[in-house]
Amino acid sequence: MTGHKAHARAWLVAALLGAVSISTMASAETTSSPPGAPGTADPDIWPAYTYPVPTRPEHEARISDLITRMTVEEKIGQLVQADLCCVTPADVKKYKLGSILVGGNSGPNGNDLSPAPDWLKAADDFYLASVDRSDGGAGVPIIWGTDAVHGHSNIIGATIFPHNIGLGAMRDPALIEKIGAVTAKEIRVTGQEWTFAPTVAVPQDFRWGRAYEGYSSNPELVASYVGAMVRGLQGPPTGDNLLAGPYVIASTKHFLADGGTDKGVDQGDSSISEEALRDIHGVPYGPAIAEGVSTVMVSFSSWQGVKMTGNHSLVTGVLKDRMDFGGFVVSDWNAHGQVAGCTNEVCPQALMAGVDMYMAPDTWKPIYEDLLARAKAGTVPMARIDEAVARILRVKARLGLFDAGKPSDRPFSGQYELLGAPEHRAVAREAVRKSLVLLKNQGVLPLAPGKRLLVAGDGADDIARQSGGWTLSWQGTGIDNSHFPGATSIWTGFKQAVEAGGGSAVLSPDGSYADKPDAAVVVFGETPYAEFQGDRAALVLDPELTAPYATMKKLQAQGIPVIAVMITGRPLYVNPALNAADAFVVAWLPGSEGAGVADVLVGDGRGKPRHDFTGTLPADWPRAAQMADGVLFPYGFGLDYSASATPWTALPELDASEVGGDSRTWFAAGNPASRWSLWVAGDGPELETRITTQPAEAFGGRMRVTAENYRVQEGARRFAVAGGTTSVQLGNLDPVDVARETNGDVMLLVTMRVWDAPDAVRIGAIGPSSEGFAAVTLPETEDYVRYGIPLKCLRDAGADVARLTRPFVLETQGKADYAIAEVRLGSDAEQVLPCG
Repeated sequence: MTGHKAHARAWLVAALLGAVSISTMASAETTSSPPGAPGTADPDIWPAYTYPVPTRPEHEARISDLITRMTVEEKIGQLVQADLCCVTPADVKKYKLGSILVGGNSGPNGNDLSPAPDWLKAADDFYLASVDRSDGGAGVPIIWGTDAVHGHSNIIGATIFPHNIGLGAMRDPALIEKIGAVTAKEIRVTGQEWTFAPTVAVPQDFRWGRAYEGYSSNPELVASYVGAMVRGLQGPPTGDNLLAGPYVIASTKHFLADGGTDKGVDQGDSSISEEALRDIHGVPYGPAIAEGVSTVMVSFSSWQGVKMTGNHSLVTGVLKDRMDFGGFVVSDWNAHGQVAGCTNEVCPQALMAGVDMYMAPDTWKPIYEDLLARAKAGTVPMARIDEAVARILRVKARLGLFDAGKPSDRPFSGQYELLGAPEHRAVAREAVRKSLVLLKNQGVLPLAPGKRLLVAGDGADDIARQSGGWTLSWQGTGIDNSHFPGATSIWTGFKQAVEAGGGSAVLSPDGSYADKPDAAVVVFGETPYAEFQGDRAALVLDPELTAPYATMKKLQAQGIPVIAVMITGRPLYVNPALNAADAFVVAWLPGSEGAGVADVLVGDGRGKPRHDFTGTLPADWPRAAQMADGVLFPYGFGLDYSASATPWTALPELDASEVGGDSRTWFAAGNPASRWSLWVAGDGPELETRITTQPAEAFGGRMRVTAENYRVQEGARRFAVAGGTTSVQLGNLDPVDVARETNGDVMLLVTMRVWDAPDAVRIGAIGPSSEGFAAVTLPETEDYVRYGIPLKCLRDAGADVARLTRPFVLETQGKADYAIAEVRLGSDAEQVLPCG
C-alpha cells in the first residue's frame, strides 16, 4: 500500500498506540482557534497531495512493537533534540533522546572547527549511547541533524556550493539535483544522517538577513528546484534503507512564510492574506511532498499574529492532513518559546499544534521534564505523544537506522578524500559559472588572458567572504583562507586563468600599481552574515564597504577598463559602482570554487569566451535604497556575450549613508550610532554626563575622555579614571529589544584596549526596571581585543532583554585606563568572557 493517509490515521488504533478516549482528544483540540480567526487557516482551500513514500509492513510492525515496549520516558525522549553544545552521550543514554543537532557555532569537543575525524568519532559516541540497552531500554538509535545548507558547510575541507540565491540565478534543476547528491555523500563521510535543507523560503523583502537562503522571490522558480534538491539528498521517494546508499534525510524549511515577514524582519510577522500565504509561500511544499521529504521544519515567524510553531490550523490542518505530509515536523531553535503562553522551558502547545520534535538546543532538559510530567498527569494525551513518536520512528526506519550499525561502519564513512573531491568541486565550479549575472558590459568582457590584469577590492582574496554565512561558523565570521584547503578565491581563479594564457595578474586591494594594467577587476560587496546580523533597514551596503567605489572611479579616470564583481546575498542599491565600472557582474556568494568566476570573465585568447553568461536575476534589482522606489533591473534580467554594447546612461547616485549600516552596531569610528548616546556615570544617578565632544572631563576631573586612533583617525574613545566606581554606557532614544538575539548564540561585543587594568569590572545592561551584570576580567593589552559576552548571560543575570534603555554598560572600580573602539552585537568574539 502506497500513500500516507492510511497509516496517518493508524495512530488512533488502540492496538498500536494504546487506548485513548475520544473525549480526551477532543478537549485537547480546543486549543485551536475558531475558523475565521486571525492566523487560522482553512485547509479546504489548500491543494491536496499524496505522500508517495510506501507504507512498509515490516516497518509498521517494528514501530508497533517499539511503541508497545517503550516507557513514557523513552517516548518523551524521542520528541526532544539537543544541541551538541549542551548534551553528552551520557545524557543521551539517560534521557533516551531521539536526536541531536549541531548549531552554527557548535562542534565536537567544543570546537566548531574540529577536523572531520572528530565529527565521525562524536557520531559514533552518541549513536552507541543511544542504542545502549544495558538498562533494559528499547535502544532507539539517535539521528544527528546539521545545517549543510550549501554543501557540508560545517566541515573544513568540504565542498562549499553557492548559496541558494546564486543557484536561483542558474535556472538549472538538473544541476541542483547533482548538488544535493554531492552534499549528501560528503555528509555521510562524517557520520551524520540529516540535513536541515533545502530552505524553500520565497523572499519578498530582501532586507531580511536570511534572504540568500531562498532561491528566488518567484514561487514557481523555487518550486522547480525543491523536488530536485530533495531527490539529490534522499534519492527517489520510494527508496528504503537510505543509509545503504549515498543518502541522508532532508528537511524543507521554514514552514511557513519565513520569507514573507513584514519589512523583512527575521522571526517577524506576516500579515498577508491566506490566499497569498498559499500561492506564494505554500507552493514549494507540493514538490517537496511529491518527492517524499522526510522532515519539515516550522518557522520562527508568525502569520497574522500567530506563531507558526503553535499554529494547529497550518501545521496539522494544512501540512499533515490536507497536504498529507507523512514525515515528522521539527521546530526551529527554541522557537517554541515564542508561542503565546510558552517559554523556552515549557510549551506543550507546540506538541498539540502538530510539532513532533522539539529543537530545544540548550533547554532540552526542562522541555523533557515538563512534557514527561504532563504525559504522566494526562494533560498531554498519550495518543498525540504516540503519533509523534510513530512519525519519528517511521522516518528512522525508512532511513535504515535500526540496522545500519554505528556511523563509522556505514558506507562512505571515513572516506575523507570525498570531502572536496575533484569531481565534487567540478560540480560547484559549474554552479558558480552558471550563477553569474551580467548587468553591464561596455565591450570590455571577455578579458584577454595574455595581458596585464590588476585585481583589486577588499573581497578579491577572501574565501570566507565569498562563501557567506553558515560556513564553518554560524555567521561565517572568524575564519580565513587557511580554513579552506583546496578551495580557490576569486583572485586565485583570475591569476590561474590569466597566467595560463600567457599574461600576468597582480593583487592590489586598494588599486595601486607599478605597471599600468590593461584592465582591472574590482571585487567588492557584503561581508558574511546570517540571521539577526543580516537584517537591514535599507537595501544598501554598509558604509564601510563602499570604499571600492573610489577605487573604481580612480582606475576608470586613468583610462583603465574596470570590471566590477559583486559578492552579495541579495540585490542592493549600488548605482555608484554601476556607473564607475565598464562591466558589472553579480557573483552572489559563490562558495569555495571562486575560479568559476574567471571561467566566464576570462576569454580563450582568441577574443572569444570560454563560457558564456547564462545566469539571470532571481529577484528584482533596486533602483534606490528601498524596492518601493522602483526597479532598476527586473527579475529575469541578465546579459550574455551576444548582447551588443549600448551607451550607458549614468544612474542617479544617492547619499545612502544615513539609511545604511548595521542596526546592531551601536558604537564605531569614535561615535555612537544614530539615535544612540554615549554616557559616563559615577557613583550616583546625579553623576551622569553625556559625552558629545572630546577631550572631556567628568566627575570633577576624576574621568578624562580623549580620542584614540583605531582603524581610522580618532576611531576610539579613551577613558582615564583616577579612581572610584565609574561606568561607560550606551543608550538609545527608544528601548532596545534583543530577545530574539538572546535566543541564539549572539553576544554583546566590545572591542577595547586596556593600558591600566581596573580593580574590578562588570559588563551589563540596564532597563527601566531591570539590570543584569556579569563580573569579568580585562587584563592590560598591547592591542585591541574584541571581547564577547553572551546576551543570555545578561538575561540570566536579571536584565529584561526585551526592554533595555542602556544595553551596554561597562563598570570599573579603582584606577583605570582603557579605550573602546566598537560595541555591537555578533558572534565573532576573539575572546569570550565567562558568565560571572
